[in-house]
Amino acid sequence: MINVNGIIVSNTNIDIEKNRGFLYGDALFETIKVLDGKVLFLEDHYFRLMSSMRILRMEIPIDFTMEFFQDEILKTVDSVEEKGNAIRVRFTVYRQGQGKYLPNDRNIAYIVTCEPLQDEVYQISNKDYEIELYKDFYVTAHLLSTLKTTNRLVNITGSIFAEENSYQNCLLLNDAKNVVEALNGNLFVVKDKVVKTPSLADGCMKGIMRKQIIELLQKHPEYSFEEGVVSPFELQKADEMFITNVIVGIQPITKYRKKTYVNNLATDLVAKLNAKIRLS
Repeated sequence: MINVNGIIVSNTNIDIEKNRGFLYGDALFETIKVLDGKVLFLEDHYFRLMSSMRILRMEIPIDFTMEFFQDEILKTVDSVEEKGNAIRVRFTVYRQGQGKYLPNDRNIAYIVTCEPLQDEVYQISNKDYEIELYKDFYVTAHLLSTLKTTNRLVNITGSIFAEENSYQNCLLLNDAKNVVEALNGNLFVVKDKVVKTPSLADGCMKGIMRKQIIELLQKHPEYSFEEGVVSPFELQKADEMFITNVIVGIQPITKYRKKTYVNNLATDLVAKLNAKIRLS
């Protein structure tokens, strides 16, 4: 079932030829994990969505509160007949008006969909996970690149490149040729007990799981953390690298070119992340 502006239906019946999300990519989305009826990282998802809508100059309804956001997510989850304890939810917001590049209406509409997840708690995968740089197109280092919009052509073409070359993922570069993020999450690089992740100023996604991991790292007794420029030359010197997003949690990278990596910190952080979820 699908939640269209608060109404549960089996089909949206939306005219895509008039829809700005389809025609111009004038839309945002949040990918959310619901576990045992609880929306994980609710505040972070809500405030990122609100901030992104303001940046895109969308008109936000006065009743679009955090409680409303949560209720619409759980309403959609409850409408699914066969579901497990872990659910993946996509909450898509698009500008409702028509027009060309200039919308004639800045009010928003939304669609909420969901699907079951196999894993409930976050786990570390022991499978081989090889990556490569994707250099056909680059991420522009500006504020729009940090938003979770429906303009994801770099990620799409990069995913096709990865599949065609038997890589599990690729890392994206910005126009200064520095590493920004993975195709589906943020990147963390570990070297000599120092953990580094690209800064938002470099154009990386303002990831929800990125925020959780940074908070855990800032309290970690054995590692120091920093945000900054990550050059491609640092990748083969690293001891460990991993990718983060709210669905997988932490994905260790096992190989980049001729270098292989451990997953010691990733394993430790997954345990801390699951403990944080249980206590929240």
